[in-house]
Amino acid sequence: MLSPVFIKNQGLAFERAAARAPDILLLYGSSELSDPIPNRASDFFSSEPTGFQVCPVGRAGTTSLIILQKLGALSSELRGRKVAISLSPSWFLRRAIRPDFYAGSFSLPAASHILFGDALDLNLKTEIARRMLQFPDTLPKGGLLQLAATCLASDRPLDRMVLMAIWPLGKLQNIALDLQDHFEALVYILGGGKPIPHWLRLFSLHKPHSPNAPSHDGHRSVTTESRSAIRPAGDAAFRARVAAASEWIDLELLFRTLRELRAQPLILSMPIDAYAARGVSRSARQVYYDKMRELAQRYHFRVIEFEDHDADPAFLIARREHPTSKGWMYYNRALDDFFHKAK
Repeated sequence: MLSPVFIKNQGLAFERAAARAPDILLLYGSSELSDPIPNRASDFFSSEPTGFQVCPVGRAGTTSLIILQKLGALSSELRGRKVAISLSPSWFLRRAIRPDFYAGSFSLPAASHILFGDALDLNLKTEIARRMLQFPDTLPKGGLLQLAATCLASDRPLDRMVLMAIWPLGKLQNIALDLQDHFEALVYILGGGKPIPHWLRLFSLHKPHSPNAPSHDGHRSVTTESRSAIRPAGDAAFRARVAAASEWIDLELLFRTLRELRAQPLILSMPIDAYAARGVSRSARQVYYDKMRELAQRYHFRVIEFEDHDADPAFLIARREHPTSKGWMYYNRALDDFFHKAK
């Protein structure tokens, strides 16, 4: 049996193994997956109380663009498979992804497999490559990945010819990265879960970075509408932030990736927390929920937004945007229903 703890922040080898296992459900998300809150899905399902385990994949700073690279790299392993994705509203309340957050979650093997893989069509890979090029620090200068992304993003016939010329080299790079990934997985297992020493690495598979997100323990009882007066300017600014967020572009690329892979996703969108909701009316906050639901329905994906728990301090830990123990039980019920529902 593959233990869920292996999957959280390791390479593609463990994710592929989990994707093949009939009694494991992959759950992608961000820092909420690693916060040791009681009833966290990976812990709650660890003994298979209903016949399956939940394996978390994610870390602080993860966003839709990172998740789509990981899923795209799994390729045919996801065909017909169920996968759950946890989204945080804060991703959609900023104009652009923080480069340091993206770099901290970036995986060279995943990025290489999605650009030098055969699972996605050329048009989708072109749009993904253009987004990746907006974070140049994650692409090794002069490397195959940077060259492939540049050629894919270009409309010039010459660049497409260059892409065809380097394609076999990209395939070889994928093989080399897979070999290193499997070696690291073996060392991890034999070492009892200890990470591989940096001096053994042939490639820099990940760029370690742990963004310092604010952490506040305990739950706050907050009644948003009464604590902070609702101001029209606050509503207008909130709507503008939601409308301008580049995360919607990446989320649609993620949905297109899932559709092309023929995966069966469950989209779990956390409610907006009380801190983010201060000074914003409930009707204005509904813009986020409506936009998320409309996009998921366009791709015929099941989405659960927990909007009945909007600004509910019993569901989310104040200012951390992580489910409380009670919030995780809502997640767990949704995951259990999803896993056991007939395809």
